[in-house]
Amino acid sequence: MSLTRVQQISISLDGFATGDGQSRDAPFGHAGERLHEWMFATRWWHEREGEPGGTGGIDDTFLRQFATGIGAELMGAGKFGPPGWHEDPDWKGWWGANPPFHTPVFILTHHRRPPIEMDGGTTFHFIDAPPAKALEAAREAAGGQDVRIGGGPTIIREFLAARLIDHMHIAVVPILLGRGVSIWQGLEGLENDYDIEATSSPSGVTHITFTRAGL
Repeated sequence: MSLTRVQQISISLDGFATGDGQSRDAPFGHAGERLHEWMFATRWWHEREGEPGGTGGIDDTFLRQFATGIGAELMGAGKFGPPGWHEDPDWKGWWGANPPFHTPVFILTHHRRPPIEMDGGTTFHFIDAPPAKALEAAREAAGGQDVRIGGGPTIIREFLAARLIDHMHIAVVPILLGRGVSIWQGLEGLENDYDIEATSSPSGVTHITFTRAGL
């Protein structure tokens, strides 16, 4: 059965998945790279960057699940680019010519444009649709594999509120941001829908997994 998954979303202790003041030079606003430093230390990240070294262990194990079984991705406009990206016809995302997705990627935006084919099998599609309809399109493109809801936090909240997420991995990073975009706002009682497990890492990160009850 095809699942809808959220993976590797890092949040602060106070629940923010991105900081305040996102811009082209600051994709995560005032948070900078602090939410993701735990990733950069792992063997998985070093391999991705073509570098030796890196740590193994729990953090590395969770990161290696990123691409397994994924046939398509859905992401919000704020993950694809900074405010105003739709006014730049040359903007093709933050990731360069070969983005790390290697699948069809559906970007939820009110500013539609023709698909963009990138190196490595990634094609960006721009759609204006509610979560359920967007998920239908992504599932068709995924060919029976799972669909990843890649973020940002606003899109994840919308899919959670619509009860469309089957499995979710959240990495709670031991920092306080104080402001930004919360992943949990308006989702009171979410825990009643999921079996939840927490695993602590020596890095200080706590990995929390949510699996739909009865799945």
